[in-house]
Amino acid sequence: MKRMLTGGFILLVIMNVTVAQQTAQKSTEADKITPGMTEVWEPEVRIIQAGVKDSDPPSDAIVLFDGVDVNREWEDSKGNPTKWLIQDGALVCVKGSGVIKTKRKFNSCQLHIEWKTPSDVQGESQGRGNSGVFLQEQYEVQVLDSYNNRTYRHGQAGSMYKQHAPLVNASRKPGEWQSYDIIYTAPTFGTDSIAYLTPPRITVFHNGVLIQNNVNLRGPTVYIGIPEYFVKKHGPGSLVLQDHGNPVAFRNIWIREL
Repeated sequence: MKRMLTGGFILLVIMNVTVAQQTAQKSTEADKITPGMTEVWEPEVRIIQAGVKDSDPPSDAIVLFDGVDVNREWEDSKGNPTKWLIQDGALVCVKGSGVIKTKRKFNSCQLHIEWKTPSDVQGESQGRGNSGVFLQEQYEVQVLDSYNNRTYRHGQAGSMYKQHAPLVNASRKPGEWQSYDIIYTAPTFGTDSIAYLTPPRITVFHNGVLIQNNVNLRGPTVYIGIPEYFVKKHGPGSLVLQDHGNPVAFRNIWIREL
C-alpha cells in the first residue's frame, strides 16, 4: 500500500511539473506577440463627408428627391413621367395616379425618407394618411397616420406590413413631418432554388426611435393571405412609393448602397 501511495505521489508531481512547463512555454510565446501583430492598416477605410445634420445626405448618397425635379430619378409603373405633384418642395401623391418607382434599382441599402400625412384628418384606420415604402418592389414599410388612430397592430405606421408590428408607436401629429431611417439587407437565393438562402432583414428608426430591430421577413408583402417562405427569386429592385388614395407628402429622400 505504501509503495502504491508513493508511486501515485510521484506521478502527481510529474504531472504538475509538466503543466507548469507548458504554462511557462505559453507565457513565453505570448510575450513574443507585439501590438503591431494585430493591427490592420490596409486597405484604409474609405473617407466620406457626413451631412451637417443627421438627416442630410452624406457625400456617397444618391439623392432621389431634392424638392425640385422628380422625373430625374422617378417614373410611374409603366415607365412614364409621374403625375405626382411638387408642392412647397415636397412630393405629394395624387389619388389614382398610381405608384412611383425609382429608375435605379437597389439591393441592400441605407434609406432616409421624410413623410407627412394631411393635417386635414379624414377617415380612420387604414383609410387615414395611408401610403408605403417598398424595398426591392417587394417589402413594405407602412406609412400611415397612426396618431390617435387605432388599426391592426401589424398595419400601423412603421410596421412591416402584416408581418411585424413596430416596437412602439412613435407617430407625430397629422401635418407634421416624420422620418424613417431604414437599414435593409437584401435576401440571397440558392442557385436553383426559389427559397431564401438568407431572408431579407430590416431595421427601422421612426423619428429617431428604433421600431424594427433587424427583423427577418417571411416573404414579399401581401394584402390577402400569408407571406410565403417560397418566393420568386429576384435581384435588385426599385424603391416604390405607394398610391393609396391619400395625399401623403414626401421629401429629403436619399439612399446609400451597401
